[in-house]
Amino acid sequence: MAAASSTTEWFAGLTLRNWRPELRADGVLVLYFDRAGASVNTLAQEVLVELDGILERLEFEAPKGLVIASGKGKGFVAGADIKEFAEFDKLGTTADAIARGQNVFQRLAEAKYPTVAAIHGFSMGGGTEMALACRYRVASNDSSTRIGLPEVKLGIVPGWGGTVRLPRLIGAPAAMDLMLTGRTVSASAARAMGLVDRVTDAPNLIDEAAKLALKGYERPLKQRALAWATNTAVARKALRGTLIGQVARKANKDHYPAPYALINTWANSGGSTRNLLKAEQKAVVKLSSTSTARNLIRVFFLQEGLKAQGGGDSGIRHVHVVGAGVMGGDIAAWAAYKGFDVTLNDRDQGALDKAQERATELFAKKVKDESKRPAVAARLQSDLAGDGVRSADLLIEAIVERPDAKRGLYAAVEPQLKPTAILATNTSSIPLAELREGLTRPAQFAGLHYFNPVALMPLVEIVRDEHVSAETQQRLAAFCKAIDKLPVPVKGTPGFLVNRVLFPYMLEAATAFAEGIPGKVIDKAAMNFGMPMGPIELIDTVGLDVASGVGNELAPFLGLPIPASLATPPAMGARGKKDGQGLYEWKDGKAVKPDMPDGYAIPTDLEDRLILPLLNEAVACLHDGVVENADLLDAGVIFGTGFAPFRGGPIQYIRETGADSVLARLKKLEARYGARFAPRAGWDSAALR
Repeated sequence: MAAASSTTEWFAGLTLRNWRPELRADGVLVLYFDRAGASVNTLAQEVLVELDGILERLEFEAPKGLVIASGKGKGFVAGADIKEFAEFDKLGTTADAIARGQNVFQRLAEAKYPTVAAIHGFSMGGGTEMALACRYRVASNDSSTRIGLPEVKLGIVPGWGGTVRLPRLIGAPAAMDLMLTGRTVSASAARAMGLVDRVTDAPNLIDEAAKLALKGYERPLKQRALAWATNTAVARKALRGTLIGQVARKANKDHYPAPYALINTWANSGGSTRNLLKAEQKAVVKLSSTSTARNLIRVFFLQEGLKAQGGGDSGIRHVHVVGAGVMGGDIAAWAAYKGFDVTLNDRDQGALDKAQERATELFAKKVKDESKRPAVAARLQSDLAGDGVRSADLLIEAIVERPDAKRGLYAAVEPQLKPTAILATNTSSIPLAELREGLTRPAQFAGLHYFNPVALMPLVEIVRDEHVSAETQQRLAAFCKAIDKLPVPVKGTPGFLVNRVLFPYMLEAATAFAEGIPGKVIDKAAMNFGMPMGPIELIDTVGLDVASGVGNELAPFLGLPIPASLATPPAMGARGKKDGQGLYEWKDGKAVKPDMPDGYAIPTDLEDRLILPLLNEAVACLHDGVVENADLLDAGVIFGTGFAPFRGGPIQYIRETGADSVLARLKKLEARYGARFAPRAGWDSAALR
């Protein structure tokens, strides 16, 4: 049947809240996705029902072509509505929700007219699956355009046809790499692998998509042959073992079942598209009910909550960093990379030169377009004289961890600062009260505690107390958002949150090491729990000098004894990874871990000895109000220490395991090893149950 003369006639009787159809003069229908009442597009069930109605109508009155595009100024589709998905798990209706999305996208895939996805900005999860259901894909070459299927990061697998269509489109190896890592690719990279068919400037996106719909496109024979060959039954069987081996080196199956389920679902399923979709649905339903998926989804919302704290304009344009050591230099380089004008001050020109060298390495990794690197590098200026103080909107102090040295610096720089400027310290453990003495503007003084390595660690602690103004806290949170860091407000007591929680864990590891338990055994016990790195390796990575300094600050506060290895600063040349020697020997940046002695019996309580002190201190931090609530505590510890994300955070782990059960294990350790395992205040809190 011929198409209607207008969109009004075409969709008469349909209520469209989230989709806006526009008919072009060339007969191509552009369907703009603009989810009502939302700043970004997510595929809620209501959205899918509307799309299904539109596609059903088009089966009777087909356009010359259909282009699906975003009606938002930012982004294509962020994916499924995760909040809604979490509710399906609670209600037991996940299978129905998956089936609906699969059926709608299959209807799109079976359309008799040409269909094109016009992608500008982020295209994630269900958004990419919708694009895969189209016959063609066009993407803008804007730097914001990133395409991916990150479901594995939520403990599930793509459920709306991604596991079926992506391997068929770009070949199994490339498809599995995208889905197993959850990484995103640029438009140009997507074009190279055959994920998109055209790349164009954003203003021409719709015209290019319409042109593709009308003229069509045949993918290169080599791409089509690869896609077919790598999805045969023989190829699936052969690739399965290789893929399992690759995943096993990075993820424990008991901790993260999703990548294994993805491989097995693809490798073991055959037949029609409908059969493959059914296998995909079964995998998603099974995974969605696991504690891993529930906790990873919880972590997603924790992350979004931290991001939401950084609203508004920070009023910060120029950042001045004092201290060009590894932390200070990397803080300065990261701010410059993120668009701020930065001056970096130190008394030693050699330190400034080394910081600039590290910055050059960072820019080379992060700024892929070589022509743009000089402009980024120009934003970071070495400032031996310290002239940048007077024009700074934010001064970050990152010098030696000695209160007297820091106070001396503040006395020199505060009189030079602009009236609106913020003075911040990157101290890792010293309370603000010890540093504030002598300041004339205490309301504009706070902690801004980064973690090493700055470029990789997502968290920044905003350290505050009753003297820090709400405006200062808000501006610092907005600054953190501007540099793509997650801000967590913490009380300005010793160790703040992350180091206070982490210190007893590292201290017990050092104690066990001093007792003669091999470092390799200690590290393995922690990693079996799910920590990303063992604590002995972590101490060497942080540096024995840094760990010793934190220990001297925190041990008296927490009432904990310090083993000899951390009681005094180490000798130069023996500070850990940076010197090539610490608790381990280091070669080519990797720890050399001696093998366990033959017949060595691993202590059965070693994992509890390491993990329970961390949990104990987390409970105490919550009790002491170091953070406002359990969600902030879990978020801070996960993003600040790498605490096993699949466990949902220390407090969530206690809840799932049972507070009384964990407390009983703690008391058992206290009876065997002494007062350092005594339960801290807060175990009777309702927040743990």
